[in-house]
Amino acid sequence: MKITVERLVHTDPATAWTLYNSPDHIVRWNAASDDWHSPRSEVDLCEGGRFTTRMEAKDGSMGFDFEGTYTRVQPHTLIEYRMDDGREVSVQFEPAAGGVLVRTVFDAESEHPAEVQRDGWQSILDNFARYAEAQAGTP
Repeated sequence: MKITVERLVHTDPATAWTLYNSPDHIVRWNAASDDWHSPRSEVDLCEGGRFTTRMEAKDGSMGFDFEGTYTRVQPHTLIEYRMDDGREVSVQFEPAAGGVLVRTVFDAESEHPAEVQRDGWQSILDNFARYAEAQAGTP
């Protein structure tokens, strides 16, 4: 099953692309809730390149590495990757009135209900939008 989340981000596509893919920025926005964070991230943004982002509860009670391999990269437009568990993800950056529409389509996993997965990925994307807009000085 594929799940889709999207958000209009009030910034230009080049800025959205940079903030979305730079490890220095990923650690500032990549969390689904205030009690989680991403203390480190590594990105080799090219086809065949790898990425890993450590996601942890701030109290240290749990955490995991979000890892995969980029399968397609079209600068400022599209990223596709395969997570280490085999699920595939597509992230599109589409120019839109007032900014860029970021749309993520991902394969659901079988451990959690689809709604929980959608909510978590949407929360992360919403955090990204707030961060990107703050960097750009837009509301």
